[in-house]
Amino acid sequence: MNILFLTNKMPYPPTDGGTISTLNMIKVYSKEGNNVTVLAMNTHKHNFKVEDMPEELTKNIKWHTCYVDTRIKPPEMFLNLLFSNMPYNAKRFISNTYRNKLKQILSQEKFDIVQLEGLYLYPYISTIRKSSDALIAFHAHNVEQEIWKRTVRNQNPGLKRMYNRVLSARMQRLENRSLHKFDILVPVTERDSHILDFLGNKNATYVAPTGVILSNFDIPENLPSPKHNTLFFIGALDWFPNQEGIIWFLDKVWHLVLKEYPDIELHIAGRNAPEKFEHKLNRKNVVFHGQVEDAKEFCLKYNIMISPLLTGSGMRVKLIETMALRKPIVSTYVSAEGIKVVNKIHMTLAHDEHEFANGIIELLREPEKCKMYAENARLHVEKHFDSVKIMQGLLKFYKQMLEKRKNNEH
Repeated sequence: MNILFLTNKMPYPPTDGGTISTLNMIKVYSKEGNNVTVLAMNTHKHNFKVEDMPEELTKNIKWHTCYVDTRIKPPEMFLNLLFSNMPYNAKRFISNTYRNKLKQILSQEKFDIVQLEGLYLYPYISTIRKSSDALIAFHAHNVEQEIWKRTVRNQNPGLKRMYNRVLSARMQRLENRSLHKFDILVPVTERDSHILDFLGNKNATYVAPTGVILSNFDIPENLPSPKHNTLFFIGALDWFPNQEGIIWFLDKVWHLVLKEYPDIELHIAGRNAPEKFEHKLNRKNVVFHGQVEDAKEFCLKYNIMISPLLTGSGMRVKLIETMALRKPIVSTYVSAEGIKVVNKIHMTLAHDEHEFANGIIELLREPEKCKMYAENARLHVEKHFDSVKIMQGLLKFYKQMLEKRKNNEH
């Protein structure tokens, strides 16, 4: 098949859940013998030259990029609030340069599938329809309106909450409208699939969880033991749900753990942390590493992962990766949505700050539980989140949909 990916950020380097998911798909699609083309937005935050990418990604994959200025501009934001129904965070990704490049690519090559990587590519559907008869697949990394509703619910009253309430309502309208415009829905969890069906999806659906390429997560032999009495967090720190979760943990949970283990350390890694947020990490025994070169190496240095998200949707790719590395995890129930884990089988799950703190303390006191949960987690990933098997199933589904359309035309 000829498959075109549209992305609203450069998927290389894979530094967050979205880019990891997209890049894994691109790599597996290509290795399975498909002709893969990518049209990516290079943005202020995600900017990478194709010529600097590894050869394995450029040898059999066609890459096209164009710069799109997605920076937040307060005057634009204010005018959008007054005179538009489009959510500002979606409008920032509308670009004539990108649209013209898309037209050019569609005029030069015939595609079977055009896969949109997220809701912010929705405005380009009309261009695809005019220039191509490809089936349009919408890869829904999450349910955007759910993230915004949860964000509003957890915020204190004030101007920011009022603005986000407007944004949430606009996002809901945009997402609901988009459900009638594409041909195939590809959500990452069964839960998201049910929500999108409830919101009006009537299209063919294939649930494709974001998995891992298991061979990348084999643990080296003779690995040193992780540092004793340590916790760690890794994730994109320009994403609000991660910021919110970390601050909640530091404000509500950290002192409860320190009371029992005064020497415990929390190591935090992540890219693009705003300066204001970074200052809030200045707490007792908290070490901020910024962006680390090797996420796997970072995770293996320390003992227990925390995943304290209060909002969000879809699935947390870093959780899957950490499970694949056989690391014990303490997580909120929200953070573990969509990955079908069982409390005290695959990891420790918590509803509130007391359960979260007690979960950490229990694992520190009983290292045999750490080992048991970690082994169970790895087996769970092997069974349910093998990227190659997941993508092979999705590609088979795409072929079935193309064959079905062909038969309907005769």
